Amino acid sequence: MRRVVFNRKGGVGKSSITANLAAISAKEGIKTLVVDLDPQCNASHYILGREVDIGTISVAELFKQSLSFRLKNSNPEDFVWTTVYDNLFVMPASPELSDLQAKLEAKHKIFKLRDALRALDSEYGAIFIDTPPAFNFFTLSALIAADSCLIPFDCDDFSRHALYALLENVAETREDLNKDLRIEGIIVNQFMSQAKLPTRLVNELRKERLPLFDTKLSASVKMRESHEFSKPLIHFAPVHKLTREYVSLFKELNEASMHSENLAVNG
Repeated sequence: MRRVVFNRKGGVGKSSITANLAAISAKEGIKTLVVDLDPQCNASHYILGREVDIGTISVAELFKQSLSFRLKNSNPEDFVWTTVYDNLFVMPASPELSDLQAKLEAKHKIFKLRDALRALDSEYGAIFIDTPPAFNFFTLSALIAADSCLIPFDCDDFSRHALYALLENVAETREDLNKDLRIEGIIVNQFMSQAKLPTRLVNELRKERLPLFDTKLSASVKMRESHEFSKPLIHFAPVHKLTREYVSLFKELNEASMHSENLAVNG
């Protein structure tokens, strides 16, 4: 299963959600890969540590090799890092992605990531893709490469209005470039249960029958602390409320995935 975490807005928790769901997946015994497409490299540093020099073993190099006949036979696995956590692997981002975008667009390399990840499907039971805060070449590459899309929503009115545009982006990508892409769900993030606005917004979205997950992720300083120590919550604070919410969300993902597979088999 290849999942992309997608939102054009920055600060909604894409990297945190990607890294923490992947870490829980690995903890559950599933060989899991994180693919980081954001030039800011937040998901990469969250898992690998900020002191790590990513160098040339990155997703940027995977894209670069598609621009050169000399490198075109490289194995996608060559750009994957082993982490200190069992079953968790990372194809890290690089700031160089920003400089590559125009070249890749000019060479029409939009399907490169899809082909690379298909080659890794037999090796990994789960692949989570983090995206930049923009609807650009790398985000579209991720939507084309993915089976499903997770959309973080951070409970303010600006995010609500932006949500409809995100849903249109996914629908257009599905119609034109990836007929198998589906929205797996909207993740309510940084939720404050005692505040009126978040509760009202969530209730209104449910009335619109949008696919919100039942699990909501609370706002917590514990997330910032885990970033500081470059340690996903399941390892940094395994019994914390926010960690338990992430585990609950991961279980929802699995249940939804199994339900979809059963529908495909029976229908």
